[in-house]
Amino acid sequence: MKLRNYFVLLLLLLLPLMGFFVYHAVRTGARWAIVAEILAIVVCVYLIVFYRRVVRPLQTINSGMDLLHEQDFSSRLRSVGQYEADKVVDIFNRMMLELKNERLKLREQNEFLDLLIKASPMGVIVLNYDQEIEQINPSARRILLLEQPETVIGKRLTDVKELISIDLSTIPLHATEVRTLQDGTIYKCTAETFIDRGFYRSFYLIESLTEELRQAEKKAYEKVIRMISHEVNNTTAVIISTLDTMGQILSEREGDEDLQEAAHVCVERCMSMSKFITNFADVVKIPDAELIPLSLNERIESLKLFMEVMCHPHDIRLHYALSKDFPHLPVDTSLMDQVFLNIIKNAVESIGEDGDIYISTDTATKSITIADTGKGIAKEVEGKIFSPFFSTKPTGQGIGLLFIREVLKQHHCDYSLKTYPDGLTRFVITFK
Repeated sequence: MKLRNYFVLLLLLLLPLMGFFVYHAVRTGARWAIVAEILAIVVCVYLIVFYRRVVRPLQTINSGMDLLHEQDFSSRLRSVGQYEADKVVDIFNRMMLELKNERLKLREQNEFLDLLIKASPMGVIVLNYDQEIEQINPSARRILLLEQPETVIGKRLTDVKELISIDLSTIPLHATEVRTLQDGTIYKCTAETFIDRGFYRSFYLIESLTEELRQAEKKAYEKVIRMISHEVNNTTAVIISTLDTMGQILSEREGDEDLQEAAHVCVERCMSMSKFITNFADVVKIPDAELIPLSLNERIESLKLFMEVMCHPHDIRLHYALSKDFPHLPVDTSLMDQVFLNIIKNAVESIGEDGDIYISTDTATKSITIADTGKGIAKEVEGKIFSPFFSTKPTGQGIGLLFIREVLKQHHCDYSLKTYPDGLTRFVITFK
């Protein structure tokens, strides 16, 4: 029961009692009647003062508690004219002002943080207390290839690893791991926690390292290739010259046919080594692309004969699905032709004998897809196939895909190479 109700109850008890006392005093005598009236007036005055000094201040403070409960920090309490109560009111008002300022500051910080997360080039994924995805910023959607982020909101990372391009569920808390995608892009993924309302919540940061690492590795392998090429070519040139001289001398003598044949084999091996090194040097010497708008459909048509020559001896069939209204795009004819032929060559080697290659263009996405029915790419090597000099072939040099990567980079294209559940391995080139 509220204090006001107690006061009303006290008033209801005192008024009949005072009325009875005055009535009895009046009947007893005039003197007692005056005393009774004075006493009644004093009691009424005291009750009024008690209400104003005790009950009303407590009611005011109770109203403040209601405001605090409703989190209405903009309202204030008025002074009630009672010293002790006004001190409480003053402290309460200051507390409400501090709470309002803190709440406003927190809201501004949260809004600023939200803007930072949305504008950040780094991918950010925030989980709730139940380790379910609560927020994904635009950069993370782009990196994880999420066209419909609502499909993963409210789900655990372990439940959506098939829907996103990077499996973050295997990264331990407070750890950083580097992940490479099938298109050769490299990301640094970090799992951390922060405290929200006294409890830990997890979040993930995804930072692109592709360009920095590629520039660093390119500088490194260019330097190494130039040094090796210089040393090998100079050495093989001297050896070949010496062996040619020896071959001429031996050819004039009888009975030294074996030595002459050995010299000839050594010359061939030196020439093969020189060609081997030259292949690496050619990657370093890729010319800058001269981009001219042209029809890629026409370029594919012009390469049909070359591609058929590569495919027919292996009983491989070519299928074309070229979009008629595919736009003209800025490309370097010579470099892009080499890219197409390299992709077809890899597809032929993957198939071996008796298979199909599908070449298609898509106007809506401005993309070219070359799919094959080969043996496919294992999951464990998807992230390595565009690494310099990496090859799954026993005698491969790992130059073909490196050349393709550098050329497509000059054309500002997105690309991917992976084997899909339908069994087809697709090389997709998307123009921006």
